[in-house]
Amino acid sequence: MDGMTTSARVYAGVEGDQRRAERRAQLIEAGLDLLGGPDGETALSVRGVCKRAGLASRYFYESFTDREALAVAVYEHAVGRIAESALRAVAEAPQEERALVRAVVATLVREISDDPRLGRLVFSASLNTVLAEQRLESVRMFVGLTIAQAVDFYDMPSGPELDLVGHFVVGGLAQILTAWLDGAVEVETEVLVERCTDLMIAAGSVR
Repeated sequence: MDGMTTSARVYAGVEGDQRRAERRAQLIEAGLDLLGGPDGETALSVRGVCKRAGLASRYFYESFTDREALAVAVYEHAVGRIAESALRAVAEAPQEERALVRAVVATLVREISDDPRLGRLVFSASLNTVLAEQRLESVRMFVGLTIAQAVDFYDMPSGPELDLVGHFVVGGLAQILTAWLDGAVEVETEVLVERCTDLMIAAGSVR
């Protein structure tokens, strides 16, 4: 009996929960292709994402209630990738102001350069209501991370003035990266990294 139960639960050596997780990851990756592509939100549909993922539509509904739920999951996945890379850069960089700031900027630029889908989705100016709310939450998260790093590195108290700097730095960098991705700002990658590093350090000097 135990053997029959195990056989029912496991197929081709992969447990059911793992297979569902793998299908969900496929759908999120396909959603990132569509949401982070040139057509953005208008390209996202249940049929379209299932076709790109190579999955039947019934598998879509085992993980998501509708296309908006998928859009939120895709956005959170993209933000999570960027945030994780930024935090890793901080942890691995020399504990010196310019080295730290440059490490974060270089990491962000590399992430969106290597995978433009991330930049187009996370920094896009045109988002629907659901993703606009996610954007606001992600900005707050990035501002919070920026402030926490400043408080820790400079051993200073948080407060309204530091909040202003945090929002200025996060918003300004996001706008620069958006313009660079769109081709409105045409500079070499290394120049972009160095100038953004300069600007962020200058903004932080008002602390």
